[in-house]
Amino acid sequence: MGKTVALSAMLTIAFVTGTEPGKWFRRYGQLTGSEPRTIPSDDPFPLIGYEADAALIRLPDERVTDEFHVVRCYEEAAGVAVPKDSVYAEVGEVNRTDLADEIVNFTYAEHSLIDDLRTALSVVAANVGIAYGPLPLLKALSKKQVVPFELPAGEDSEATTIALVWCKADDCDAIQDFVGITKGRTPRSSRGESHPRSGGKRTRR
Repeated sequence: MGKTVALSAMLTIAFVTGTEPGKWFRRYGQLTGSEPRTIPSDDPFPLIGYEADAALIRLPDERVTDEFHVVRCYEEAAGVAVPKDSVYAEVGEVNRTDLADEIVNFTYAEHSLIDDLRTALSVVAANVGIAYGPLPLLKALSKKQVVPFELPAGEDSEATTIALVWCKADDCDAIQDFVGITKGRTPRSSRGESHPRSGGKRTRR
């Protein structure tokens, strides 16, 4: 898969809702003298190789084939959103056993649409039911009447990972510089280290 639309010389990174890559963008600017152009998106994958050089997406995603490089950045903690006036919000913690009898408005899965989660959270805000999803995504979308909680590790929930993905055919030094930033490289670091195209899980968020 190659670009069918010419991209500008400036690196362009799309990023999925629920991520906060601003510190990486700033560090990239310190390293190169120019921050990347950025595109927030509920679904940045279709932008790869067209409007964006690379994208931070949420895995698993069956659209990611062998035509792409994948660098896993971090694993997302699983979470649940409950009404602000619920007993769970008062107690300050929750697990799936406690929620067994609640109305479930949404459970995040690979093919879930973020707009559907937004709709579900509006129902939760009306004090009706709960919604399951990656904790950073719930935090990003929840309004004042909704409280997101992290679910205890090991409970039955689909793990999600944020990864940097780009077309193998479009690999370049600019993307590799950004990969280095996601791996902890600073402006003082040497660029001599090679950065892997895939990697293991990092700290949960």
